[in-house]
Amino acid sequence: MTDSSSRPWSLVYLAIAATTMATLILELALTRIFSVVLYYHFAFMAISIALFGLGAGAIFSYYLGVRRADSAIWGRLGWWSTLNVFATTLMLLVSLHPLVSGQLTARNLVLLYFISAIPFFVAGTVISLAIAEVIERVDRAYFFDLLGASGGCLLLVPLLNITGGPNTVLAAAALYGVGGALWYLAGRLPRRAWISLGLAGLTAVLVAVNTRFPVVDVRFAKGQRLDRELFSRWNSFSRVAVEADDGAGNPAIVIDGDAETSIATVFPDELGADARAALLRNGPGLPYVIRPAAKTLVIGPGGGFDVVRALASGSRNITGVEINPIIVNEVMKRRYAAPSHYLYSRPEVRIQIEDGRSYVRRSQEKYQVIQMTLVDTWAATAAGAFALAENNLYTSDAFVDYLEHLQDDGLLAITRWEFKPPRESLRVVSLGLDALRRLGAPEPWRHFVIGRENAKDLTGYGARDTVIVKRTPFAPGEIARAREAIAASGMTAVYLPDEQIPNPFTDLLRSADPGRFVREYRFDISPVTDDRPFFFYTVRTRDLVSYITAGPGTKDIKTNIGVMLLLVLLGTSLAATAIILLLPPLLLGTRVPREASVFLNLAYFFAIGIGFIMIEMSLVQKFVLFLGKPTYSLTVVVFSLLLSSGIGSFSSRGVIGGDDRRLSFALALVAVVVGVLGMVVPTVLRAEVALPMAAKCALTTALLFPAGFVMGMPFPCGLQRLEKRYPSAIRWAWALNSASSVLGSVAAIFFAIHLGLAETLYLGGATYLLALVVVAFTAKSHAAETAATVACPEVASMACSGSGD
Repeated sequence: MTDSSSRPWSLVYLAIAATTMATLILELALTRIFSVVLYYHFAFMAISIALFGLGAGAIFSYYLGVRRADSAIWGRLGWWSTLNVFATTLMLLVSLHPLVSGQLTARNLVLLYFISAIPFFVAGTVISLAIAEVIERVDRAYFFDLLGASGGCLLLVPLLNITGGPNTVLAAAALYGVGGALWYLAGRLPRRAWISLGLAGLTAVLVAVNTRFPVVDVRFAKGQRLDRELFSRWNSFSRVAVEADDGAGNPAIVIDGDAETSIATVFPDELGADARAALLRNGPGLPYVIRPAAKTLVIGPGGGFDVVRALASGSRNITGVEINPIIVNEVMKRRYAAPSHYLYSRPEVRIQIEDGRSYVRRSQEKYQVIQMTLVDTWAATAAGAFALAENNLYTSDAFVDYLEHLQDDGLLAITRWEFKPPRESLRVVSLGLDALRRLGAPEPWRHFVIGRENAKDLTGYGARDTVIVKRTPFAPGEIARAREAIAASGMTAVYLPDEQIPNPFTDLLRSADPGRFVREYRFDISPVTDDRPFFFYTVRTRDLVSYITAGPGTKDIKTNIGVMLLLVLLGTSLAATAIILLLPPLLLGTRVPREASVFLNLAYFFAIGIGFIMIEMSLVQKFVLFLGKPTYSLTVVVFSLLLSSGIGSFSSRGVIGGDDRRLSFALALVAVVVGVLGMVVPTVLRAEVALPMAAKCALTTALLFPAGFVMGMPFPCGLQRLEKRYPSAIRWAWALNSASSVLGSVAAIFFAIHLGLAETLYLGGATYLLALVVVAFTAKSHAAETAATVACPEVASMACSGSGD
C-alpha cells in the first residue's frame, strides 16, 4: 500500500472536485438538450443516463486490475479523464446529428441512451477508483466530491445563459481535461498534464467560437428540421427562437422547438372601432367584454396578444408577468420592438420578469382581471428529473391566491385546450370549485361562465375553452353581456349560471356531490394542490396503456405519455439496480466478496442512495414558488444540500468516527430533520415570500443546512465500515449507490404524482431508518464474527482465507 503521508492530497482532492463538477454540469445540460431535441418528458432520462453510467463505471473499474499498491494509478486516472474530453464531445455530436435527432425512432433512442452514458461511465470509473484508493480519507474525498458538484450548480446557470446548451456540454468536456491534468500532476507526469491542459484549452476556445458563430448547435427538434428560425437563444430553462410566420401573418416565438406564442403586430390605438372590437371576439377577449377597462394582470403574456386585448377594451393599467427574460428583453423589447409597436415599453404596460405565481403571492395589489391563456411551455426546467408537467400555476392553492388578489367584481380567466371528452378545462373548473369552497362561497356554481371556440375540433389543439371565475356571484347583467359576447363571437356557450346546458361542466357545477362526480368521471379531473402540482396528467395510471393504444388519439397524449415513460424507466431502474447488486459475484469472481452478509452491508448504500435523491428532488420542487424560478430553486437548493453534505462528510470522522451507535443516531436524526422540514418549510416560505432575492437564498441555505449536514455523514462512514470487513466491495457499494439514485429519481416522480411532494419527502427520510436497521443487524453480525475469531482464531483464519479443506 502506498504511504499515505507521501500522497499528493491537494491535487487528488482538486482532481475529484473537477471531475464531479464536470459531471454535474454535463448531467443537467443534457436535461436542457433532451427537452429541445426530444420532448420535455425525456429530460429526466438524462438523470437516469448519468447515474446508470456512473454505476456501470464503478463496476467496470474492477476489470482494470488497479491495486491500491499500484503507484501508477494517478497516471491511469489522468488517461481516463483525458479520454472523457473526446467521449463528451462525441456524445454531443451524436445527440445533435440529424440521423438521431431528426428521427425519433426506438432504435435512435436506445442509441442515444448508451452513447450519452459513455462520459458518465468514464467519470464513474475515475471516481470509484479514486475513492477506493483514498479510503483512509474518504470523509475528505467525499467532501471534495460534493464540493465540486455544488460548484457545478453555481456554474450551470451562467454557462447556459451565456453559451447555450451545446456549449455547456463542451465546457464540461474542458473540465474533464482539467481533471486529467490534475491527475497527471498527482502522478508526477507533467508532460502528459500539459497535453490534457492543451485539450481543455482547445475545447474552451471551441466554446468561445461556437458561442459567437454556432456550428455545433441544434438543427433538428422533435424530428423536425429547424429551418424557419430567424433568431434563437438559450438560457438556463429554455431555448427561445423566433419564426417568421405563425400561419396568421405574425412572427412566432417558439420555446424548446415546440410551444408557440405569436407576437402581436397590431395595436388598438391605430385601429378603428370595428377592428378593436374584433380583437375581443374570442375566448381570451371574453373577460374584457364582461369587465371593460379593467385593471389587469396577465400571467405569461408571451408575444403580447392578451395585453393588446386588454388595451383594446380600454385598460390603462396592465401588468404582465413573464418568466422568460429572453422573450421580454431580447425579443419584445429589442429585436421585435418595432413590429410589436413597442408594446412592452408603453407607460400603460408594466412587465415583470418572474414566475407568475410567485409574483401574485408577494403582490399587495388587487385586480379586476387576472388572465392566463394557454400558459405552458412543454419545456423541461433545469430541475432535471422533476420535468414532467408540474405547474404551480394550476393548483387549487394557486386559485385561492388569484381569487384573493381580485377586487370584489374581479374575474379570473383561464383559457385551456379542450378535447372530447373534456378534461383540461374541466379540471380548471374543479380547481375553481375547490378554491371557492375554501374561501367560503355558498353557491360556487353561480361564479362561473365558460365559452368555447372551435367547438367542432375536439380531437386536437383547435378547441379552446375559456373558464371565467368571478370573485363574487355573476349578476344577471353580467351574464347577459357574456351570452351576447359568446354569440357575437361565434363561440359556444358551455356554461352559464342561469341555464342548464347539458354537458359535464353543468353536471359538475350543479352536482350535489361534486366529489363523487370527479371520482366516477372517465379522466382524472380532481383538484391538484401545490403538494401535487401535476395538472396536466388527466389519465389515471390504471387506464394509461388502454388510452395510448386505443388508436388515433388527441394531442394530450404528448403530455400523458410522460407517465408511460416514467413507468418504463421505473422498471428499467429496478432491473439495473438488481443487475448491479447481483451480477458482480457472477462476473468478477474473487475480485468481490461472495459471502451472503455482504449483501446486507450493501443494502445500506442502496437505502441512503434512494433517500438522498428523493429528499433533494422534493425540496427542489417545494422551493420553486419561494425562489421564483425553477432554475433558482435547482441552483440554490442543490448547492445548499451538496455543500452542507460535504461539510457533514468532512466532519464525520470527528463526530462519528467508527462508532455504530453514533452512526445510528445520525441516521435517525436525518429522518427527524427531514420530517421537521416537511412540516415547517411551507409555512415559513409563505410568510417570507416578500423577502429580497439575496435574503431568500440565505434563508433557503439556513433551512437546508442542518438536513444536508447530517445527510453528508452516512455515506463516508458507511464506506469506512465496509472497508474494515470487505475492502474489495468499496467500488461495488459506490456503483449500487449510483444505481439506487437512478431508482430514487424515478421513484420520487412516481410518488409525487400519486401521493404528493410532502409524502415523497417523508419517504426519503424513512429510507434512512431502513439504513439504521441495516447498521443494527450488521453490527450484531460483526460482533458475533469478532467473538468467533477470539474463540477460535484458526477457524476464523481458514474462513477468511477461503480455505475450508
